[in-house]
Amino acid sequence: MVDSKSNHPDEQGAAPVEFGIRFAGSKMFTQIFQDGMGLVEETAAYLDGKGRQDAKRLDRHASIAYATESMRLTTRLMQLASWLLLQRAVGEGEMTPEEAEREKHRASLGDVSHSISKRSERVLPEDLKDLITRSIRLYERITKLDEMLRNNGEPREPASNPLNDQMDKLQAAFGQKR
Repeated sequence: MVDSKSNHPDEQGAAPVEFGIRFAGSKMFTQIFQDGMGLVEETAAYLDGKGRQDAKRLDRHASIAYATESMRLTTRLMQLASWLLLQRAVGEGEMTPEEAEREKHRASLGDVSHSISKRSERVLPEDLKDLITRSIRLYERITKLDEMLRNNGEPREPASNPLNDQMDKLQAAFGQKR
């Protein structure tokens, strides 16, 4: 058993419950899942409805930007939806965290631009820009959560600052302290 207050094994020596299992069943995950799937549905409705009308009014350059950015948007959202569905499967006991980790290659959080170019931003319809911005914010939240899950809830160690390393070497060489 795990002492729920300290998250340490009790006297019997049982291992602590993994962060991933706790997270996947949490209210926080439920909210992120609802936000993510809601954004997928909203985007699909826009692209199949008003978005088609918006696209028809664009000039050639803007049409290419629209096609490119809407493809990136849908790809990003499908990656996020896949990740969310994997985590939900863990939370509902349909998969173990290890099985979900093995399946993650199918739900890779990467390989698609996570920004919008300034040039495209100027010519795209406001509704599409809003969906893109919201998907990028959701992507950023989920990548942070994914990192925490990979590290079993532990924060990532900050990367060393190469400038500080060089400054330390210079100061050591010249006998000065910072």
